[in-house]
Amino acid sequence: MKKNKFSFFALILVLVLALAACSSDGDSEGSNSDEKKELQIAYNAQPPTLDPLITTAVATRDVMRNVYESLLTLNKNFEITPLLAESYEQSEDGKTITFKLRKDIKFHNGDVMTADDVVASMTRWAETTSLGKTSFADATFSKVDEETVILEMKEPQFTVLHMLADPGQAAVIAPKSTIESATAEGLTEFIGTGPYKLVEWKADQYVHLAKFDDYQAIDEPASGLGGKKEAFIDDIYFQFVTDASTRLAGIQSGEYDIANAISFDNAEQLASNSDVKNSIDHNGFNGVVFNKKAGLFDNVVARQAVNAALNEEAILTAAFTSPDFYELEHGLMIKEQTEWYSEAGKDQYNQNDPEKAKELLKEAGYNGEEIVILSTRDYEDHYNAAVVVQQQLESIGMKVKLDIYDWATVLQKRADETAYDIFVTGFPTEPIPNKYVFLASSNEWPGWTNDPIIDDLLNKINTAASQEEAKQYFDALQEEFYEYLPMIKFGNKTTITTLRSNVEGMDFLQGIILWNVDKK
Repeated sequence: MKKNKFSFFALILVLVLALAACSSDGDSEGSNSDEKKELQIAYNAQPPTLDPLITTAVATRDVMRNVYESLLTLNKNFEITPLLAESYEQSEDGKTITFKLRKDIKFHNGDVMTADDVVASMTRWAETTSLGKTSFADATFSKVDEETVILEMKEPQFTVLHMLADPGQAAVIAPKSTIESATAEGLTEFIGTGPYKLVEWKADQYVHLAKFDDYQAIDEPASGLGGKKEAFIDDIYFQFVTDASTRLAGIQSGEYDIANAISFDNAEQLASNSDVKNSIDHNGFNGVVFNKKAGLFDNVVARQAVNAALNEEAILTAAFTSPDFYELEHGLMIKEQTEWYSEAGKDQYNQNDPEKAKELLKEAGYNGEEIVILSTRDYEDHYNAAVVVQQQLESIGMKVKLDIYDWATVLQKRADETAYDIFVTGFPTEPIPNKYVFLASSNEWPGWTNDPIIDDLLNKINTAASQEEAKQYFDALQEEFYEYLPMIKFGNKTTITTLRSNVEGMDFLQGIILWNVDKK
């Protein structure tokens, strides 16, 4: 009897354990299916603000392109494509553009986007950004009905659509309420229509974005910054990791899923690691920008002396290690931009002529004053280039000091005309020449270009009747660029973004594109 009782309880115990195991297996499967996907990005620089209209910093652009969207954007071929606009139409005289808005688009706060939001956003863009002030000072945005907004200009602009679509200081759409509460320092709420919404910005540490469940994607193939956007990742963390060796160690260990601005010295090492993969993408060009408002370089001859002195190949080799990662190239527009590419000014590029430089320096009246170059280690290519520029200028008899700060501080100091003579920075390849911020005369963008010849040529490009006519003006503009020298271009560059092997779908156009990214 005792034996039977024992057997009975043993049988019950076995059944209970079996059921528990089944339940555990079932819970495990449910847990896996419900588990949130998280993307940890080691990003090399801190954004100075999250308001895309207040800065040209690429850190702001790369983070907030996931949050904000514009009426128009660019596909992978730099062609105009609608985004928040369902369609657009330009009048025969070119002075009016009519935008039909997509219906029932929601902001991250749950409100539906209206024509009033669009008008408020576009008006702020025109009044706030250097591009808006330059090209849209006399333009007006107005509401026709709940689904229609028009842009009216006093004169037609050949480049208007590209300016509205460009991702640098993008013409982002935000709720009218956040526009009205913005201060001189920018927006105080960051609410957009993009596939990800802002959760938290912890200065000097990270930005946390989360999937926007009510995002409405365009039903067209993804291309560049346009087409279908899908949020496969639930949470994205931009971790600000300014030390290149820390980003390298973290992507190798798996602490990070993506690491940007990887040192070119580490490219071969990472290429042999099956746990990671490198994405090498064209990334515009670097150069030195002169302070033309105060100090030695308000004298064009002094700027020409620097241009004569520089050995661009040595600078590019220091910054990017190998011709695999850079190209000696003088043009402001790349060769693939066949409608714009120009040979003008090529004879003034990469002169590497110290004796000519010394003569020009003497002509400019240089008397041994200290020249301050502003740079950062947050971008190793900037720093390495700055070191070589310093050496090359010292070799022609200049006294040169490097001031090295984090990138956010560089952005602050370069706005102070008393703080420096030269700063090192980079620029994305722009779809039209008018987008280069160092060209137009401005009292705002650092470096302070002031050349009526360039201004006149930019205006002629903007009002040209055809691409052929615009190209003729651009040839003249690039020639004047090498005469006036608002900055000196080193050459074309790439950037290395390293991903863990299980990360798929990342694209690149003027920065990393994270919608459509997934982890397998």
